[in-house]
Amino acid sequence: MAIIALLSAKGSPGVTTSALAAALTWHRRLVLAECDPAGGSILAGYLGGALDGPRGIGELAVGELRDGNLDTAFWSQLVDLDAPKRERLLLPGVVDPAQAGSVTPLWQRFADFFTGLEKGVPPYDVLVDCGRLQVAGPPWPVLRAAAVLLLVTHAHLPDLSATRATIRAVERDLTEHRVPPGTLRLLVVGDGHSSSEISKALRLPVIARLPHDPRTAAVLSLGGTVRAGRPLMRAASALEVPVAALLDRRRARLAWPGAPQPQAVAAAAAPGVSGAV
Repeated sequence: MAIIALLSAKGSPGVTTSALAAALTWHRRLVLAECDPAGGSILAGYLGGALDGPRGIGELAVGELRDGNLDTAFWSQLVDLDAPKRERLLLPGVVDPAQAGSVTPLWQRFADFFTGLEKGVPPYDVLVDCGRLQVAGPPWPVLRAAAVLLLVTHAHLPDLSATRATIRAVERDLTEHRVPPGTLRLLVVGDGHSSSEISKALRLPVIARLPHDPRTAAVLSLGGTVRAGRPLMRAASALEVPVAALLDRRRARLAWPGAPQPQAVAAAAAPGVSGAV
C-alpha cells in the first residue's frame, strides 16, 4: 500500500491513537513511523518506557547526517509491536527536542526511503503519524509522497473550522508540487456533526469514522491490554478496507498513459535530492 499518512489541524484529535490502532489491527506487514516534529509518544505511553537506550527517527537522523547510513541502520531502530513476527514495527519519534533540528532537513530522504519499503523483500507499507501541521518543520515531503493522506478531525465546529483551513493549505501544496489528486480524505473521530454534513461543508470525502472510546484510547496512550473487540479497535480494523480501495483507484488512475508517476513528481518536488533506495 506504500505510504499512508495521518495528520491533524490542531489540538489532539487522536492522530497517534488512530495510527496505533490501525497498526495493531490491519492485516498487512507495516511500519508505523512517528514523524511528528513535536515528538513521539508511543515509547513512553503505550510501551510504558520499557525499552532501554535511545531508539527511533532521531537516532537515524543523527547517523544519516554523520555517516549516511540510513539504509543499514533503519532496521536496528525499530520496535516489534508483535514480537517476534516483525509484521508490525514501530519507528519511534523524537524524544529529545534537540533531535528535531536533525530530522527536519531529512524529511525528503525519509520520504524516499519509506516509499522504497513497498518494494523491499519482504515488502512493508508505512503508516506515518505526522501530528499537527501547524508546527515548526512539518514533514511536507512525507505528505507529498503519501498514497493516502488522512486528515484526522473531531466533528465539532471549532475543530472543523481549523480543519477547513488545513485542507486548503494541503491542497495548495500538493497542487504546487504536482502531486496527483485524490490522496486526501477526512477521518472523523467521535461524536458531533454527521459524516455527510462534514463532507459537504468541507468539500472533502469522509473515509471513515472512529467512535468515542475513551477506555481504549487510554490504553493506547498510557499502556495496558488492548482488546480487539472494543469499538475503537473494530473501527480501526475496518478502516483498512476503504484505504485499500482508495489505493487501488489511485493506482488505476496512475496506470493510464500520460499520467504523472510518483517518482517523477517527487523528483520535481525536490530537485537535486538523492533518495534512491
